[in-house]
Amino acid sequence: MAEKETYRRPPNGRMRDMMVDKPKSMKNAVLSLIRYAKNYTPAFIVVLLLAIVGSVLAILGPSYVKKLSDMILDGIRSPLGIDVSATTRICVTLVIFYGCALLFSYAQGFIMATVTQKITKGLRSDIDKKIDRMPLRYFDTTSYGDTLSRATNDVDLIEVTMNKSVGTLIGAVVQFVGSVVMMFVTNYIMAFAAIGVSVLGFLVVGAIIKRSQKYFIRQQQELGEINGRIEEIYSAHNVVKAYGGEEKEQAAFDKINEKLRVSGRRAQFMSGMMMPLMGFVGDLGFVAVAVLGGALALSGKISFGVVIAFIMYVNLFINPLTTFANSLSSLQSAAAASERVFEFLKNEELPDESGKTKKLEVAKGDVVFDNVRFGYDSHREIMHGFSAHALPGQKIAIVGPTGAGKTTVVNLLMRFYEPNSGKIFVDGVDISTLTRENVHDLFGMVLQDTWLFEGTIKENIRYSKTTVPDEKVVKAAKAVGLHHFITTLPAGYDTLLDDKLNLSVGQKQLMTIARAIVEDAPLLILDEATSSVDTRTEVLIQQAMDKLTTGRTSFVIAHRLSTIKNADLILVLDEGDIIEQGTHAELLAKGGAYATLYNSQFQ
Repeated sequence: MAEKETYRRPPNGRMRDMMVDKPKSMKNAVLSLIRYAKNYTPAFIVVLLLAIVGSVLAILGPSYVKKLSDMILDGIRSPLGIDVSATTRICVTLVIFYGCALLFSYAQGFIMATVTQKITKGLRSDIDKKIDRMPLRYFDTTSYGDTLSRATNDVDLIEVTMNKSVGTLIGAVVQFVGSVVMMFVTNYIMAFAAIGVSVLGFLVVGAIIKRSQKYFIRQQQELGEINGRIEEIYSAHNVVKAYGGEEKEQAAFDKINEKLRVSGRRAQFMSGMMMPLMGFVGDLGFVAVAVLGGALALSGKISFGVVIAFIMYVNLFINPLTTFANSLSSLQSAAAASERVFEFLKNEELPDESGKTKKLEVAKGDVVFDNVRFGYDSHREIMHGFSAHALPGQKIAIVGPTGAGKTTVVNLLMRFYEPNSGKIFVDGVDISTLTRENVHDLFGMVLQDTWLFEGTIKENIRYSKTTVPDEKVVKAAKAVGLHHFITTLPAGYDTLLDDKLNLSVGQKQLMTIARAIVEDAPLLILDEATSSVDTRTEVLIQQAMDKLTTGRTSFVIAHRLSTIKNADLILVLDEGDIIEQGTHAELLAKGGAYATLYNSQFQ
């Protein structure tokens, strides 16, 4: 819309001051993700079984290595020599075990990669659908960059973590439990020694997890904030340059960037401590096994093969701990990202309208505002019993100073917002009884802010009307005086609109007007559609608008009062109320607020 009430929305990228840190536990975030992925439970069960079998095979390996070591040592001492056939069987068994473990690991990784992509695809789709179902009020109070960060950075982080960590962690848990069991089965004295030195590591890791989680949550929040800041500044880069605001904006960006650096450093430092710590714990375990195992072997209480097997078991015991240490950083970041994603998905949606059966297929264009009251928040009402009547085919101009409520009228008419009280009727039908889709189908819109997507000129003019023939597209372009320009392009109407094609603001606006002509809706909303073009182009657009509005009820928001001289009815708004209404000539003759506005533009 052309006019933005300043109290409606805080500036993009400055949402951090409005946020309240409410760190939630990793458990809740992970549970939300598990519930979301419940449809893939069979795949996770297969991954779990593969991880268990592969880990069991890896755990059984040291017991065979123990037999092989003892057999070789006994063979060296025996005059009969080494039993080659027996050692060969053990070697073949080990190759089969480790080969199967490798295959299971490959299958596990393949399944997890497939499932992860499906889950993250679902998250992105759900976010996209959620955006369509959310009220406009949410976007008026939330940074665009923060929303984009949830749909991109946060989902990507969940994807990477699930793909690289989940399957590995399942195997690590099985390997950890299995190695502990096998250590006690092999020799309980050495098991106590190896595990005892690891207790300290567990305690420290637990303390680090508890302290670092809040930093990971803050890191994701501030990443969303900095994305919002970047989106805000670079979308208005020309304004920043024109007003010499580079230093001010750079300082504001540096402040947010510094907060992100601090929270990121703390989070990464805390998680980075785990890896060297687990390495230290592992080294202590090896020392304990080597010293105690050597003493027991020399005393004849255990064989040399037991010592070798135990060293392998300690490695299998420490590896999962190292895996946990490596994964905790990404797990905590993913938990924070999951919290933000599911927090977004749990936001309030527009009321369900699936039960509405009434539908207005064709509208004549009789529009009535009946004592409408409205405020963007509960603390300030900006429309105080607004009433107006537009007859079919009339051109209704809405004028007034900034903040008078002109855009609010359109927001209510399109059901972007709902009135606090009062009703709006189209052809005698209360629009609140119609679905929003039905209401939107009744209107064509041309806004001050042009919007074109990356596609051909033909696709941009058609937009959602994909079945419209090329002849109608060309006719619409001719109506707005754009046809000649399009034919001078190398590919004509099939020219791709991208960064390489430099269109003027006026040409972009003409294209959106052509889109409205193709839409062919019975009612029109023209929100300062000529404000961004030069005087000559304005004349062309005005001629096209006159053709477009013929036979259609149209609502025109205008600051250039010269463009609405031929309006059937002009509503002059101030602070949400109609203070004057009539034709151009009638209002000039009154010498009131409209005459003052009009004359101020030509003196």
